[in-house]
Amino acid sequence: MTFEIIIFIASILFGIVLYWRESKSNKVYSFFNKLFYSEELQMKPGSKKGFLYQQSFLMRLVYIGVLFLLGIVILRFIIPIDVYTIQLFIASISGTLVGTYLANFVFKSSEVIDEQSDSFVDVVKDTVEKGKDFIKDLETKDTEAIQEAKKEIKEPDAPKKSARQRLKDKGHL
Repeated sequence: MTFEIIIFIASILFGIVLYWRESKSNKVYSFFNKLFYSEELQMKPGSKKGFLYQQSFLMRLVYIGVLFLLGIVILRFIIPIDVYTIQLFIASISGTLVGTYLANFVFKSSEVIDEQSDSFVDVVKDTVEKGKDFIKDLETKDTEAIQEAKKEIKEPDAPKKSARQRLKDKGHL
């Protein structure tokens, strides 16, 4: 079980690296695109789409599955021992998929933060100013409320004697 967890974590990192590399350059995908499709169906030269980058879930799953199947076939010819089992295959594919979506989340969030950084600063400044105004209002209302509460509070009566004390005073105890 621990070997599968190690493979899963390593494949998450592998998926992140694959996604990051493909976001920088998609030369391999464009090569296969030109090889398999006619000129009308080929992707545009400025397109950043790749095997994993800007692909739907099903196509990512297919490409990752084919990648690992090729890797298993090559590994079986190099090392004739049956090292790679179904559990490891599934762990590596699912980990790589998780890694690609994790990398996609990081890229998208960094883009949003870069686009919205100026407005975030303005929003924070506005929030701080509103907070300062709110605290000042609370301070002035607080003193008024305390003064009104003091007026409403009556002076407590002298403490009454307990029942035991009253019985002692009457001489019954």
